[in-house]
Amino acid sequence: MRELSVVITVLNERENISPLVAAIRQALTGIDYEVIFVDDGSNDGTQNEIKANADEHIKLVELRKNYGQSTAMTAGIDHAEGEYIALLDGDLQNDPSDIPFMLQKLKDEDWDVVAGNRANRKDGMFLRKIPSKIANSIIRRMTGVYIKDYGCTLKIFKREIAEDLGIYGEMHRFIPVLAKLQGANITQVDVKHHARQFGHSKYGLNRTFKVMADLITMVFFRKYIQKPMHLFGTMGFISLALGILINAYLLILKILGHDIGGKPLLILGLIFLLGGIQLITIGIIAEINVRTYFEGTNRKTYQVRRIFNGQAETVGHS
Repeated sequence: MRELSVVITVLNERENISPLVAAIRQALTGIDYEVIFVDDGSNDGTQNEIKANADEHIKLVELRKNYGQSTAMTAGIDHAEGEYIALLDGDLQNDPSDIPFMLQKLKDEDWDVVAGNRANRKDGMFLRKIPSKIANSIIRRMTGVYIKDYGCTLKIFKREIAEDLGIYGEMHRFIPVLAKLQGANITQVDVKHHARQFGHSKYGLNRTFKVMADLITMVFFRKYIQKPMHLFGTMGFISLALGILINAYLLILKILGHDIGGKPLLILGLIFLLGGIQLITIGIIAEINVRTYFEGTNRKTYQVRRIFNGQAETVGHS
């Protein structure tokens, strides 16, 4: 087993590959490492550039199509052999020279995760920094996991934590929360950040809406993933109780001779009553699904086209 696996997801980063590989080789001298490039459907020759720069330390996992960064990260982690696993961006904005210090801190102080914090970001103020600060603040408050920079890809994990992250959809931004769900001890350190030299950023303002949608999911995971009945059951019983009270009140009015047929309150009472029953039922179904989830199979969410390891290439499988 190698000491360190560096997982790098790439999408149309051909111009960045050669300088990135050179920087990694220089930074990781003296460490038994491997670099796993996961190509997430590039069409600019990124795969050929990786092969051209490959040596015994470099592996290429080429996905059949563009699955997204979260799934690509999962593929890289699944194919990693290191005792420790680092995540690194492929656009040269993260600096590989930060990895040895982070790795040593993780080992010396027995952290499960060491996360990077881009203390001096080199992104555009309006399009990147301000939305990121707002998103980070909201995530911290809603999840209770106080990491300064959720958007920094550079992180190092103990292998057992990385393997059980369960990253899918667009959940890579919430990796610290996913790790915390496992009881991981997390610290953060300031890391260097560089302006992009080649290629184009894959992020846009539309990503904000995806982050907010995923945040709701993460809040659910953080608080109710093992006890969904506590959420749906509580709401259901409140709704059911309101429905019973309203309908009991209307029943008394009916007994006293009042006409309740045209009252909007009757419809509201029925909505609360039926809604409560539905929410409780959803809670029971969610509990069953949670049990299935934790006892489920190891089925992957991606398919690999081929794996290139040094000079050898093998056909991938799902």
